[in-house]
Amino acid sequence: MPVSLQKGGNVSLTKEAGGNLANVSVGLGWDERGTSGADFDLDASAFAVDASGKVPSEGWFVFYGTPGLQSPDGTIVHTGDNLTGAGEGDDESINIDLANLPASIEKIVVAVTIYEAESRGQNFGGVQNAFMRVCDQSGTELARYDLGEDFSLETAVIFGELYRKDGEWKFKAIGQGFNDGLKGLCSTHGVGVAA
Repeated sequence: MPVSLQKGGNVSLTKEAGGNLANVSVGLGWDERGTSGADFDLDASAFAVDASGKVPSEGWFVFYGTPGLQSPDGTIVHTGDNLTGAGEGDDESINIDLANLPASIEKIVVAVTIYEAESRGQNFGGVQNAFMRVCDQSGTELARYDLGEDFSLETAVIFGELYRKDGEWKFKAIGQGFNDGLKGLCSTHGVGVAA
């Protein structure tokens, strides 16, 4: 049974995987809006940060627009953009090779933003059934966080983070919203973006 987390909760992924955890897949999902108007186009992204809490270089910000959809060394790979959230299961996912991730990377922050949220007048208050889950290399779900909070102004949310502690990989449910979208997330994690 996967561990179901509330905001602020954490779990040792390494222990949940029986001590053998080389790769994980972070799946993010949401349901398309049930009201009229433009579809919500949510975009998953990962910020691989070092001890400073910032990305070592902009290549460690991995999202649908990253060249090759991957980090500079290929240890973090985005599987591609989903424009509507239609269908069951994960809408976007990010695969992480934990075994070969550089030791300088201490944490991987996983966030979701709404594409063109400001011009479309959208925020996370209109997103339904959003979740983040972490699966091991065999596809077994280890942990899950259902985003139950009402983010009525926010256009970006940090869902969770994977981090190293005492030789283990852990996952923490964050649920922190930003109302300045991708720009706010990038600024927080040391990535320069055009205004």
